[in-house]
Amino acid sequence: MLAFDSSPPPPTTTEPSVGKPSRGHESYIALVWRRLRRSWTGMAGLILVGLLLLMAIFADFVAPMDPKATDVGFAPPQMMSFHDKDGAFVFQPRVYGLADSDALDPVTFQPIVGVDYDNPRLLGFFVKGAEYKLFGLIPAERHFFGSTDGEPVHFLGTDKFGRDVLSRAIIGSRISLTIALTVVFIVTVIGTTVGMVSGYFGGTFDVWLQRFVELVLAFPQLPLYLALTSLIPVTAPTNVFLGFVIVVMSALGWAQMSREVRGKTLALARIDYVRAAMAVGATDRRIILQHIFPNVMSHVIVAVTLAIPSVVLLESFLGFLGFAVKPPLISWGLMLQDTATYSVIGSYPWILSPVGFVLVTVFAFNALGDGLRDAVDPY
Repeated sequence: MLAFDSSPPPPTTTEPSVGKPSRGHESYIALVWRRLRRSWTGMAGLILVGLLLLMAIFADFVAPMDPKATDVGFAPPQMMSFHDKDGAFVFQPRVYGLADSDALDPVTFQPIVGVDYDNPRLLGFFVKGAEYKLFGLIPAERHFFGSTDGEPVHFLGTDKFGRDVLSRAIIGSRISLTIALTVVFIVTVIGTTVGMVSGYFGGTFDVWLQRFVELVLAFPQLPLYLALTSLIPVTAPTNVFLGFVIVVMSALGWAQMSREVRGKTLALARIDYVRAAMAVGATDRRIILQHIFPNVMSHVIVAVTLAIPSVVLLESFLGFLGFAVKPPLISWGLMLQDTATYSVIGSYPWILSPVGFVLVTVFAFNALGDGLRDAVDPY
């Protein structure tokens, strides 16, 4: 006969093994962060976005020079060197100043600028330079990098007025990113609200509201941008002009966001827990805020990161055409006005440097948006 062991089985343990923390109680944010960390493009975009925002916030400190100071017009970039004039290696980096010559360029008839090897300018961090007010309040004169003696250095050359291109591009990031973030914030608030309300209530209200959204989407945006921005007089204060540009971009950009959120809301309004909330008598306001809004936020966050590059490109394009930011404000689009002539680009290609800032910004936010899209959607 077969013998059976009637003793109870040994107790099983549900504790996680050593060195492997349990993930059963992770929050949604923790899960999204864990997925985002696995995406190298998403993390690269996150780091670049953080650096761009820090550069814009502390632009006066990061810029090596006063963006309004003038020097030699259309001076080429000064390259950093670890060699002295005799070619010997030195540890402290330096740049060599510019020296005018009596010779003229046969095409532009501008003085040919040479390199002054006799007067090197040593470079360093946290050096003294042009005075400024940090955040418009705190007087300061320290800059993140620059020449140790306070003499001008032009890592990306100068424009036609002799103003440092790198410093102006760093200061211009404040206006360009401010416009982009403000426009996207307004677009997100209006588009999300309209989309959720329209998709939740449905019926005749949804039909008429969507016809209005389609009317906004049907407008030819570029001619309308040019027409609306040209209505502002040139003598208008800079704050008024900047605010009007933001309002115009926001008024024409919220419709697409509302259509996307409406589609998500239509699907969520038919889920069981939403119908259960309706059955127990929950108010429409509570259902929208407690059940629908948290579920559309993942889509909205991704849409925001992908919308910011579009606004940056639009501002740069309008600024290039002269319909966005006006002097004395500085933006990347306004700086690109100097590239309108092909002969100028051929002779002074360094004035295209703001394009690099635009490309890095577009790549950073697009990479972050792609990483977030994969992280917030488990499917």
